Amino acid sequence: MEVQASSTSLKTQLFRFISVGVCTAALDYSLTLLLTALGLHRSAAKALGWVAGTIAAYIANARWTFGAQVSGRTAGAVAALYGSTFVVQNFLYWVLNAPLLSLGLDGVVKDTVAFVIAQAVATVTNFVIQRIFIFKDK
Repeated sequence: MEVQASSTSLKTQLFRFISVGVCTAALDYSLTLLLTALGLHRSAAKALGWVAGTIAAYIANARWTFGAQVSGRTAGAVAALYGSTFVVQNFLYWVLNAPLLSLGLDGVVKDTVAFVIAQAVATVTNFVIQRIFIFKDK
């Protein structure tokens, strides 16, 4: 039985969104580090990790978090949202490199801190916009 978002509380939706986010961020993070270790530039690796995590997040959030069908309309709206948060997230990941290096962080630790900060900003933005604008009628 499918639960519609209109009968799902904000607390439940937020819990589900965060749960999906943790799992898909782990996918993004793992792929980013793996591709970086294989010699791909860190920005390119981050972009590919993001694409994999984003596709998984859209499908899981549409169905489980918001109780909506995966459709061209919602996919287009989420793609536009994720495209904008992609730019912000990757900008944060890139711009945090120098300040984190100046704090004495390096390598995987530096990249992990940058990843977490960028991911947190994207997650909050994505949840608010999806709940208020994209899946508001679900």
